[in-house]
Parts: sequence; structure tokens; C-alpha cells
Amino acid sequence: MSGSSVYWMSILIDIFALSVLVMSYNLMFGFTGVISFGHAMFFGLGGYLLGMIAQQSGLPPDLAFFVGVAVVLGVCALLGLGIGLATLRLRGVYFAIFTLAVAEMVWIFFTRWSVTGGEDGFALAAVPAWIDAAQSRINLYYLALALFAGTFMFIRRLVGSPAGAVMKAIRENEMRAQAIGFNTLRFKLLSITAAGMLAGMAGIIHALLAKKVGPEVLAVSHTVDALLMTIIGGVGTFTGPILGASGLTLADVFLREATITIGSTVIDIGDSWLMILGFIFVGVVLVFPFGIVGTWTQMRRRRK
Repeated sequence: MSGSSVYWMSILIDIFALSVLVMSYNLMFGFTGVISFGHAMFFGLGGYLLGMIAQQSGLPPDLAFFVGVAVVLGVCALLGLGIGLATLRLRGVYFAIFTLAVAEMVWIFFTRWSVTGGEDGFALAAVPAWIDAAQSRINLYYLALALFAGTFMFIRRLVGSPAGAVMKAIRENEMRAQAIGFNTLRFKLLSITAAGMLAGMAGIIHALLAKKVGPEVLAVSHTVDALLMTIIGGVGTFTGPILGASGLTLADVFLREATITIGSTVIDIGDSWLMILGFIFVGVVLVFPFGIVGTWTQMRRRRK
């Protein structure tokens, strides 16, 4: 396998992991109307918990991997349920601020805990050979692809079910859904718990590809990226988050090393990438007010 193939395989694995993260965020934000600023916490915990079990449990790599996945799913589910039960009676910005505060506490804890290597993090070396990014990247690619496809089908089936109809009713008008007789708290708990577990799985793929876990995976920037990718692709659509995640990742790959020369002035795209990302976001919001997929869907409905 050539170096170029390995490079692009890594890009695709990263896109699959990011797409799962963004789809999970869209399940909460786009289909249920719950906005969270702490979603990166689940993403980071996925990598940290798997890494700690793989590196420090003393279990054989294969067993440690499956135990790690089970622990990640269990912890993310319990954490999602706990946050939901404690705060989902809060609405709007109050819930978002609470989730941000919890995520920041987790970030501070992991950056200061000696077991996790503090601010340096630790290398993830004790992984099974069959999914080691250095030895069997193709298997990791297929694992990421399976998670990506499974997440898409799961969310599509969940949103298309009676439970999904209630989630969308909560998004449109929670008080009306309560007046009809639905226990909205139960369905919001389902949404945040499922989203947290999926984000944890995305964090596992990200850690396996990077072969390192550090505080950066818990940073709020991952939540902001998921929010921007959801809005750019289309809030409350199935393919919008995938388009947003893949589009911005590929734009970063192609443009980060590019330069633009205007007269005697040379602009380094990499140095100005965050500002350019801001311009892209503003431009997309102005041209596509419902996101790219959302606006396209609305235009097709008007033509019929």
C-alpha cells in the first residue's frame, strides 16, 4: 500500500469519526432541540477510558479493547443520564451553560490527574494488532466505516420511529408535546444518552487513529466544531452533518498548506484558517439559512 493511500485512509477514518460525532450532536440539537456545549466531554472520555484500560489494566490487548468499549458505552450512558436527570428540566441557554461547566470540570480533572499524564497525555500503544493504525490501518478503516454506517442507520431508524416523532415534537414546541401527554423528559434523556454513547465511540476511533490521548480531545473546540458542522450541513437533516464534517475536514486538508499571493502580499491560509472558517460559516448561513442540505430540501419542496 502506497504512502498516498495510507494518508488518504487516515483522512477518511478521521472523517468517519468526526461524522459520527456530528451526527450524534445533531440527534440532540437538530432532532430534539437540546443544545449542549459539553458534547466534547463524551468524545474525550471515549479515548481516555479506552486508553487507560488498554495501557494500565494489564489485560491482553484484545480483551482490554472490548472491555474498554463496554466501559466507554457504560460510562457515557450513565453520565448522559446523570446530566439529563440533573439538568434537563433546565431549558435553552441554562442547560447549555451547565453542560459547558461539567465538561470544563472534566477537562481540568484530566489535565491534572497524574494517571492520565496530565497536560501531556499518554501514548496509546497497547492496542490489538488487528486495529493498530501502524500495522493494520485498513482494518481500522473498516471499523470506522462500520461505526459510521451503523450510526447513520441507527439515527435514521430512531428518528423515523414513534420516539423520534416525539423528539421532533419537543424540538418544535415542548410545552405542546407535554400538553398532549408525552413525558418529554424521558425522550430528552433518550436523546442525550444515545448521543453521548455515540460520541464516546467516535472518541475511541479518534484515539486509535492518533495513538495518543491528551486533554485536547476534551477541549470545547470539538463541541464548537460539531455545532458549526451541523449548522453548515443542515440542522435536523440526516446527511447535513456528514456533509459539514467531510467538507470542512477536506477544506482543512487542501487549504491549510496553501498560500495566496496578492501583489507583494503573501497570505498563509494555515495561519488564517480560523478566520477563514469564520467567513465560511457566515457565508453559508447567509446563502443557506437552513444549512446546505436543509435549504436544498426546502427548495425542492417549493418546486413540487
